[in-house]
Amino acid sequence: MKYFAKLSFLAVLLIGFFTACEKKVGDLPYYQPGTAVTLSSSSSTVAAAPADSSKVALTLTWSNPKYSVDSSTVKYIVEIDSSGRNFSKSVSRIISGSLTTSFTAKDLNAILLGYGFSFGVAYDMDIRITSSYANNNELLRSNVIKVKMTPYKIPPKVTPPASGRLFIVGSATAGGWNNPVPAPTQEFTKIDSVTYGGIFNLTGGNEYLLLPVNGDWSHKFSVADKTVAGLNAGGSFGADLNDNIPGPATSGMYKIIVDFQAGKFTVTPYTGVLPANLFIVGDATPGGWNNPVPVPGQQFAQVNSTQFELTLSLTGGKQYLFLPVNGDWSHKFAVPDNTIPSLKMGGNFAYDASSNFPGPDASGTYKFVVRFIDNSYTVTKQ
Repeated sequence: MKYFAKLSFLAVLLIGFFTACEKKVGDLPYYQPGTAVTLSSSSSTVAAAPADSSKVALTLTWSNPKYSVDSSTVKYIVEIDSSGRNFSKSVSRIISGSLTTSFTAKDLNAILLGYGFSFGVAYDMDIRITSSYANNNELLRSNVIKVKMTPYKIPPKVTPPASGRLFIVGSATAGGWNNPVPAPTQEFTKIDSVTYGGIFNLTGGNEYLLLPVNGDWSHKFSVADKTVAGLNAGGSFGADLNDNIPGPATSGMYKIIVDFQAGKFTVTPYTGVLPANLFIVGDATPGGWNNPVPVPGQQFAQVNSTQFELTLSLTGGKQYLFLPVNGDWSHKFAVPDNTIPSLKMGGNFAYDASSNFPGPDASGTYKFVVRFIDNSYTVTKQ
């Protein structure tokens, strides 16, 4: 009997213990779904000047999504992208709690230039906002608004040559330190207002400088310290700095791109074909398909290390090729597909491509500019 009494007493204790520990669990909170925000902007056009870089150029505002949480914890993702891409390459900004955000002209300009857009050209940009809880639940997207934005040119880190020309001189070059240098082979091609490019045969383990005026030593573009590792493949440069630029370790053909906007240059091995001469042949030309072609009438003039030019009378609706060697059909410069209409007035070409160039529709006198720095050509009626 005593044994059973002890068991009964223990059972009573256990029941009391679990009863004392039991808590009533209330209903879990239920949050109502939010609503997609309505987005608006302070302007539909942004075309700032460089002097206004630090000023606010665009302010975005949006409605409250009315999530059932503290509004200060709501997350917003602002996305900006070029129209027509469905935000596949968007630049984003994350905002917490606020129903507005602003962009300075500098902010927007950086986005536009990051896409490679040209200075002074207006582009249609799409903007939207995605709202959510802080943990990214309940994602809701706003309407898409369009703002036309124009990137502006920021001052380049290194002032480009006032001459609009650039030359290479030094022991790494064919002309050595002789100044003036041999032109046109040691002159760069002006790609745009702040970028120059050239293709040169460089002697390994030597040095060079860049000159804004051929034959003049008073100014140069150089580097601060030629011992910096990797500088023979590119880096920072400036005007009238202390050291020569170290050339590549190995002799060969190299493409040099000089970017005054960023204050940087690059040196890469050139694997393309840079002809010593260039000729045009085809039924669009006065000489027809006869090869060799009449010279000097159908021979291009080389104007710098990578650029050739020729003004010629063409017969409309016909075709042509560029030849590196007159009288030789073994190699040519042509296009992969001559059915593209735009190629009649310019585009890109390739070595030993399969199709003839399509000539302009109308007969007349045309100027050809052929650049091997980017394998491009233009055809302009005179």
